[in-house]
Amino acid sequence: MGLWSRLTRVFRASTGAALDRIENPELVLQQTIRDMRDRVPELNNSVAQVMATERLLARNKDNLSKQVVDLDSKIKASVKMGRDDIATAYIGQLQQAQLDLERTDAQLEHAGLASKQALKARDNYVLNMKKRSAEAMQLISAAKQAKLQEQLAQTMESFNIGDDASTFNEMREKIDRRVAAAEAKLQLGAASVDNQMADIEREAMDIQLHDKLLEYKQQMGLLGSGTPGGSKQIGAGGEAKSDDVLDPIIVNDAGNNRTN
Repeated sequence: MGLWSRLTRVFRASTGAALDRIENPELVLQQTIRDMRDRVPELNNSVAQVMATERLLARNKDNLSKQVVDLDSKIKASVKMGRDDIATAYIGQLQQAQLDLERTDAQLEHAGLASKQALKARDNYVLNMKKRSAEAMQLISAAKQAKLQEQLAQTMESFNIGDDASTFNEMREKIDRRVAAAEAKLQLGAASVDNQMADIEREAMDIQLHDKLLEYKQQMGLLGSGTPGGSKQIGAGGEAKSDDVLDPIIVNDAGNNRTN
């Protein structure tokens, strides 16, 4: 293979590849539809010319038919008047008119067939154009759908779902930790307040019970006279020792047992 042939092949291949890349099927189909529609007026003009020729031949046939009838009448009138020379001249014109009439009649027949064929071809072209236009519109719709699918495919290719999934999982874990920490702090705060309140209530109840017990024992004479009834109450912020409370009770109980 020669160098020129190889260069030509490379050029054609490169040009074809470039055209394939820049060629838009949708635009090509739209232009094809416009071209087909633009041919309709030209086709109608050609059909009109064929039909005009047919009508012109029909008029010529009518004129020749009238001329033949008129020449025949003139020949008969010339014969009656004894003018054979004039009759002979009219006969020559009559023969020529008859030949023209026969030729025109044949041409008219062909023109009529041509007109019918032209009309049929025009109608077939219009039907084919409508069919091709419908097919082109379907192809254009398919091309648009394919373009959208290609764009979606490119988007999906550029969309790395693994990275995003890990990001979502990481953010979800952080949010869960924050929610859990907030709930724990809230629960801890509530539990601390509740516990403190419960301790205070228990301590107040113990104080009330202790004071009531001392009151009963004092009324019953179980406490010594020198021991005041409220001397062992727990002051604010202080703690009552169990030995300070129990010692007078034990002493009094021991004295009562000796007396008995």
